[in-house]
Amino acid sequence: MPTNETPPTPRDARGPAAGGLPMDLPPPRPSPQPRDSAPWTPGTPPPGGPDRARSGAEDVAVRRVVGAAGAGGGVPGGVGALLVLADGRFPAGGHAHSGGAEAAVAAGRIRDAVSLEAFCRGRLHTAGLTAAGLAAAAAAGLDPLALDDAADARTPSPVLRATARRLGRQLMRAARAAWPSPELDALAAARPRGAHQPVVLGLTARAAALGPPDAAYAAGYEAVSGPATAAVRLLSLDPFDATAVLARLAPELDQVVARAADAARRALDEGAGALPAASAPLLDIAAEQHATWSVRLFAS
Repeated sequence: MPTNETPPTPRDARGPAAGGLPMDLPPPRPSPQPRDSAPWTPGTPPPGGPDRARSGAEDVAVRRVVGAAGAGGGVPGGVGALLVLADGRFPAGGHAHSGGAEAAVAAGRIRDAVSLEAFCRGRLHTAGLTAAGLAAAAAAGLDPLALDDAADARTPSPVLRATARRLGRQLMRAARAAWPSPELDALAAARPRGAHQPVVLGLTARAAALGPPDAAYAAGYEAVSGPATAAVRLLSLDPFDATAVLARLAPELDQVVARAADAARRALDEGAGALPAASAPLLDIAAEQHATWSVRLFAS
């Protein structure tokens, strides 16, 4: 039967008043461009910070590339790049590690959301602060090989050192695919078995045109989000409660990032010794014990 109704118009052709998409969308904002870099002279410190003397052709090559590449040699990034880097689904291998939560659950130190928050708070202000400082310094342009040595000195547990390098190697693979960079290539060549994960994280942030605070945020957030996610699996904890723990820790994460970024700025003049070296002996001891378990859900 004929009707007076007009045929439906495709959704994309209708205006906002008809429930369709706006026809005058603003153009996308351009991505921020990488920061300018200064010329590099072999045998001199990278622009923006001192460097200590090192031996070996690979070490010299890494420093040369760090100076020449500037803020990053890959695709320019911004907030979107930070979200990609901090996303738990970024294929960097972190999902297989509990950040010490599995050992803490077995020892009764994590039982519920309240004890999880206490554990994450302690981890944030110790291991998290140290990692954030290293990541911020790498993003600022300090020699990544010197920072890798500094990370070794700040990680007394052999198990955690091996874990950090394994995670760094996995992150390096993902980072080079996402943000190709001569700096990442040089570090991968100099440390084929993996550099410490926070150092790789900071260099990845630099390749994505992110700054030292961005790198510190990614490292600090990872320090607490890993145990929180693991606790959901280990305790059948309500995911809403675990997320609420992270939300309550957000202001303290801001404080840790500010401290890490400030230390990275000072390290440009004073060297890696200016970076945080907060320790967590119980995490180190628990990691060594956890590695001896014949059956465990997480690698660390």
